[in-house]
Amino acid sequence: MSDRPITQPPEASAKAHFAPEFGQRALLTVDTEEEFDWSGDFSATDHGLKHVGSIARFQQFCEDLGAAPVYLCDWPITQSAEAVELIGDAVTRGTAEIGIQLHPWVNPPFDEEVSAYNSYAGNLPPQLERAKFMQLRDEIERRFGTQPLIYRAGRYGLGQDTAELLKDAGVAIDTSVRSNFDYRPGHGPDYSRHPLEPYWVDAQRELLELPVTSVFWGMLRRQGRLLQPLAAKLPLLPGILARTGMLERIALTPEGVTASEAIRGIDIALDDGLPLLVLSFHSPSLAPGYTPYVRSEADLEALYDWFRQVYAYLAKRGVAPTTVQEVMAQVRRD
Repeated sequence: MSDRPITQPPEASAKAHFAPEFGQRALLTVDTEEEFDWSGDFSATDHGLKHVGSIARFQQFCEDLGAAPVYLCDWPITQSAEAVELIGDAVTRGTAEIGIQLHPWVNPPFDEEVSAYNSYAGNLPPQLERAKFMQLRDEIERRFGTQPLIYRAGRYGLGQDTAELLKDAGVAIDTSVRSNFDYRPGHGPDYSRHPLEPYWVDAQRELLELPVTSVFWGMLRRQGRLLQPLAAKLPLLPGILARTGMLERIALTPEGVTASEAIRGIDIALDDGLPLLVLSFHSPSLAPGYTPYVRSEADLEALYDWFRQVYAYLAKRGVAPTTVQEVMAQVRRD
């Protein structure tokens, strides 16, 4: 196994294996971030943190489910005393974990032009990506009193030098790869050929990749990756394929994905032997009006019901919640 850039698919020999008792598990990740206009231009200053108080309800909800969420925090969150108190308390009690999420446009130092291209941290000059990342990592460690061991690039924006940066910073796990998605049309990376299974990024087996889980479902699911480039050129094709039951891409998120769709995706992932499911969503969805997915109180209650249904089904399938610490302890390096 040789080192490849983290943005490229790994060799088959890079597949990670876990201790037999690990079985199949689920990791809940939260992109914990500021509110901003998802349809507008990027801005270093035009954002808010009004939803932060809603994290308290979500954290208690997770504790009742028996799940310990991983809060992947960006710079504005670290500057919120309320966020630090709410999340920090859960981390101290061992009912949540902390990680890093880099939104470069709101993260000092501010030495670049704010643009769509530069919203992917991996597109920045390596020294600027490093400076922003290290300042954020150090701030998280200072504010939360714990070393963050997992990273997700905002907008899934890994770069050619990100892996070396993470290893230098003592980060053991990356979860920026969104398999079956191609962000090249928006200046981002292409993850359409990356595996869903966890894998080692480097030959030394120091950096573990946990891809965000998204699967193809339907009669043509085995051809999903072959059909994806065609679907990108024909905007109406994905909807037609999904409605006819031929092909549907399902991400394990309550944002834009129904519980019944997610359960179909879970079945596919588990039946294919995936050892770890990585669920994700954005913290501003915990209050109405801050993301396209939660516009009303009814939408918010639907989000919570999504988690109830999904975790009940995971339990039915024998899939227990897991944590970053458990993943690190159970992964084999031989």
